[in-house]
Amino acid sequence: MGLRINHNVAAINAHRNMVRNDANLNKTLEHLSSGLKINRGSDSPAALVISEQLRSQVAGLKQAVMNSEAGVALVQTAEASLNETSSLLTSLRQLAIHAANEGVNDHVMAEADQSELVNALDSIDRISRTCEFGTKKLLDGSHGINGLTGGDDLTFLKATTRTKSSPQSGFAVEVFQEATQAQIAGTIALTQDMIDAGETIHLMQGSRSLVFETTMGDSLAKVQNKLNTAIENSNMNLDVFFDAMGKLNVVHKDYGSEHTFSVISSTSGVLSERADIPIWIQNGLDVQGTIGGEVCEGKGQMLIGSEGTNVEGLAIRYTGVADPMHPEVGRVVLDSNALTFQIGGNHNQVTKVLLPNTRSDKLARDINNESGYKSLRDIDLTVFQGAQDALLLIDKAINEVTTIRADLGAVQKNALESNITSLSIAKENLINAESVIRDTDMASEMSEFTKYQIMTQAATAMLAQANQTPNNVLSLLQ
Repeated sequence: MGLRINHNVAAINAHRNMVRNDANLNKTLEHLSSGLKINRGSDSPAALVISEQLRSQVAGLKQAVMNSEAGVALVQTAEASLNETSSLLTSLRQLAIHAANEGVNDHVMAEADQSELVNALDSIDRISRTCEFGTKKLLDGSHGINGLTGGDDLTFLKATTRTKSSPQSGFAVEVFQEATQAQIAGTIALTQDMIDAGETIHLMQGSRSLVFETTMGDSLAKVQNKLNTAIENSNMNLDVFFDAMGKLNVVHKDYGSEHTFSVISSTSGVLSERADIPIWIQNGLDVQGTIGGEVCEGKGQMLIGSEGTNVEGLAIRYTGVADPMHPEVGRVVLDSNALTFQIGGNHNQVTKVLLPNTRSDKLARDINNESGYKSLRDIDLTVFQGAQDALLLIDKAINEVTTIRADLGAVQKNALESNITSLSIAKENLINAESVIRDTDMASEMSEFTKYQIMTQAATAMLAQANQTPNNVLSLLQ
């Protein structure tokens, strides 16, 4: 090996190794001091990408868990208010049973029961109006389903939490049979002689009964007015009129097959076919049709979506006349204002909750009853039949509120609480995966640190030795 002074290759090599060892030593120091083996992209580009994705997923899952917990709190708030509504409805049922005990109660007691009922209904309305989570109203209907109908004879009535949202163009409504009223027309005219002789007309509807006798000298118009007044005073949902031929017609005011009545006339053909023999009138028809292609249940003029279909619980009213050649009568568009909870860490991982209006005039609607009550708010306990019919409406209202509570309970248990458990486990696994990729193995890194520390010291010593080699040339030159 020759001796040279211009290029000390051994020193250059020793210096290079010393610089490399020093850089590795500094890197291990950085890993040990930070606890991370990826501090910058150059440490491991692929691992950095994976670990950052895992880190963002963990952050998303943490927030999703908090979202779900907030959702549970909201659902519990609504359910607690509905529980109080259920308690009030139970009290109303007890009150109606007390009011129906006509054999004991007098008018004063009936008025007291009615006053208590009104106060309870006001409390139900107050709960519906004031139930809030933060500043968000929960039970005022602002988070239910709103419906809009297109068609002169269509009216949206209600939708439930199980009703699906409609397409943008809405659900097509087809009607094949319109609803009709139970009615009867006499086969002979009511003559003045019959009126003067005291024609007797007996009407029966449910538990109500009316016996009417004509008065000598009354005209057909006066007979009609007197008979309608007597019907109204008897709380019967019937209407009477004379046609152009002087024949008596009796029509039920409500539509559908459920609404029936019976008639008796003292002269054959005035109403009943045979004198003093009752005839049962049950020729009213329910509407028949489909919503969104789904066959629906007809109830009077109402079309109600069948269970298990996309339109389950949807109710609309049709008041027109069906045309079999052109069955489509309009469309109904449903707009869902459901509460939406982001319960996952990724796009569109949501669950929705519908909260209908629980005001008293929105509960127990369109229940067939002899008193003609349209909702819970219409109940009158001061009359015996009103108290009896009140039980029908209150039971329906209890069922409606209980169904809402059950739906909320299902969301809380199956969608939110189970989601919290699932997300917590997923978050734990992702944190572990990120730790494996990103965190420093302190024992392994300490071994590396010791190795590079020794190698750096050795390289430094060898560089010093290499730098002494050119001095040998001076010995040759002396």
